[in-house]
Amino acid sequence: MATRTRPSVGGGIGAALWLVVVAVPIYYLLATSLRGPGDYMADGPLALPDDLTLDNYLNVLEVGFLRFLANSLVVACGSVALVLAVALPAAFAIVRGRSRALRVAFLLFLLGLAVPAQAVIIPIYLIITRLSLYDSLTAIILPTAAFTLPISIVVLTSSLRDVPGELYEAMALDGATNLQAFLRLVLPLARPGVVTVAIFVGLNAWNNFLFPLVLTQSEENRVLPLGLWSFQTQYGTDVPGLMAAVVLSTLPIFALYLFGRRHLLGGLAAGFGK
Repeated sequence: MATRTRPSVGGGIGAALWLVVVAVPIYYLLATSLRGPGDYMADGPLALPDDLTLDNYLNVLEVGFLRFLANSLVVACGSVALVLAVALPAAFAIVRGRSRALRVAFLLFLLGLAVPAQAVIIPIYLIITRLSLYDSLTAIILPTAAFTLPISIVVLTSSLRDVPGELYEAMALDGATNLQAFLRLVLPLARPGVVTVAIFVGLNAWNNFLFPLVLTQSEENRVLPLGLWSFQTQYGTDVPGLMAAVVLSTLPIFALYLFGRRHLLGGLAAGFGK
């Protein structure tokens, strides 16, 4: 006879508490963005909104949100493209190479994981100014890609090690070069790792606040994290407008996660499962 498993009361309570922890901030974010400043101050942050309005979203678009969004997209896409262009060949060389120099290079990349950006922000600022890149989107892309490159190489190296060696040997017997093996074998099989790295680098570039704050100045090169400052003045903060801007800024990342969540989980399992 089949035995019935007793439901886990503790697990149900824990899941309910976690649902509350996750749902309350989301409710606060959406509800506040749909109410006016007067209603927010009178009713409190968690009260149900009486009159829903989209004026906050219209105000967000009027203060230059689309320009901030475009700058963030350029920084995120540029950082992802630069990291993948460097990390994929480097991971392929580390996996397939046998020289001591490649092993030493891989160890140096691992050491890069221990260096926080805050510790070297002054040298980065000096380098960017000497290169005449200050107050440009390139000034944000280069250090963002540099600080996400070590973990990207680690993830891609672990992902490429899952490719069976027999496949490389079969392609070599067919006369394929290393470049052909990289394009026709490695890239298709390393798709989960590539998607994982792309999402990780994109998130870091999208949410980065330190590099845009230090390395840019003009409003034309302002990205979304700095653009949220537009709703804070010396007399107070437009909380409903700020929440509306936060909602709009999270939509691209939410769509990216929905698109690549399956590959993201598979790539993380391949990258950190060893």
